Amino acid sequence: MGVLSRARLLVVAVVCVTILLSFYSVILTHKEVSTAPSQRSPLPSHLPSPGPCNCTKGYSILKDHLPKEKYEELVKRRAKEFQQHKARTSSVLSRLLFAVANSPLQYPIQGYTVQPLTSTLIPGLELHAGKRSSYKVLLSVSKGILTTEIPAEEATVKGAGEAVLIIESSSLGILNHLLAKVSYASTVYHINTGDLASFQFENHKAVFPIAIKQPHLPVLYDMGTNINSQVTITTKTFLRYSQLKVLLNSIRHFYSKIKVIIADDSFEPEHITGENIQQYIMPPAQGWFAGRNLAVSQVTTKYFLWVDDDFVFTEKTKIEKLVEVMEANPELDVIGGSVQGNRFYFSLVYEEGEEMDGGCLYRKSHGKFHSLPGYPQCFLASGVVNFFLARTDAAQKVGFDPQLQRTAHSEFFMDGLGSLLVATCDDVVVGHQQKTDKDTDSRYKKFRNPERSVNEFKLELHFFKNHLKCIRYG
Repeated sequence: MGVLSRARLLVVAVVCVTILLSFYSVILTHKEVSTAPSQRSPLPSHLPSPGPCNCTKGYSILKDHLPKEKYEELVKRRAKEFQQHKARTSSVLSRLLFAVANSPLQYPIQGYTVQPLTSTLIPGLELHAGKRSSYKVLLSVSKGILTTEIPAEEATVKGAGEAVLIIESSSLGILNHLLAKVSYASTVYHINTGDLASFQFENHKAVFPIAIKQPHLPVLYDMGTNINSQVTITTKTFLRYSQLKVLLNSIRHFYSKIKVIIADDSFEPEHITGENIQQYIMPPAQGWFAGRNLAVSQVTTKYFLWVDDDFVFTEKTKIEKLVEVMEANPELDVIGGSVQGNRFYFSLVYEEGEEMDGGCLYRKSHGKFHSLPGYPQCFLASGVVNFFLARTDAAQKVGFDPQLQRTAHSEFFMDGLGSLLVATCDDVVVGHQQKTDKDTDSRYKKFRNPERSVNEFKLELHFFKNHLKCIRYG
């Protein structure tokens, strides 16, 4: 065997050993990672494992709580509404796309956004191919048109201003120059939709997303210089003026000038006076969420603090601490505190389920996720107690369903699931007034403790409005 042959064999042997050592190193690293203690908090045990939505033991089957004579008609109307909901919220951009291995095509895979009806350059289009006598690429879209600049003599362009654009040239450099000038414009006005662009060369094909969005105008709140310009306190009252006055006195003891908004649907309203107090009189007994909507609709500050009318402020009710956490975490929408040392937070686990049946929802009391970075006393959750600070615009977008008149709270967070980022903290505490028999009259007790038919109504509402098959409270 010649010297050259032995040298080649030696090189091959070295390469093989290197590959084997690298592979063995990867295996060892994987073992170390998989067996090492987790540096992050483990996932909560109540989170669902992949699979279909099943209503297991403990779930309320919502169809069993519907009036039998209305069932078929309700199902038809719900199916129609759900299809309209999907038409408003789904997009071709939700389609799963895969990058083709070793493709010579370069294209944007994320972040290409255009305004409706506006021609915008597609960044990053390029072809990387070996020497050929001619290069030909095809681009196509479905909701718009494609254009590029007028080519030089060494290239041809077909379909400019149409949905299918073909560029061909004997020069790869010229072809890539024309690709760099390709623009897309949608042809139908829509404020939030998308398109899928196809990019082809020989047997290679790639598909990339185009987001079509009307930009939002920023809506900013002037925080001012103190808590009075940052937060408005909101509450709802019904036949409990003695408790309301205790609450107001406690607020004024700690926050003498902060604005308080009261929604009042009592039968015989009592006029509440005082500086920076706004009382809105409603028709009698309109209910819990209708009052919340009214109160929050009148807030002009960046944040509002929701309190029940039988709470009481103490030296531990530091609104500034909640504002600090919200300002440090601008993605947060709601942050709950503690009532008498109890936080009452919960998590919501939702699985979509089959289209005709609806989804499954599990509300787990004291379910939480992980701590908020920098604030170990705070944890992310899905919902919190009736003492919380919220971004005004975020809460207004979700709203409080006025159909829920008597017993409601979790429903706001159900409607806001996926829209509201929620946290709970234990270092801001509000007190709760002691209850006595003479605090409320028989009318209040009647409305506060509704008949079972009201709870049946809530289940029927979840069946239709939230497209649920079953719900479980744990």
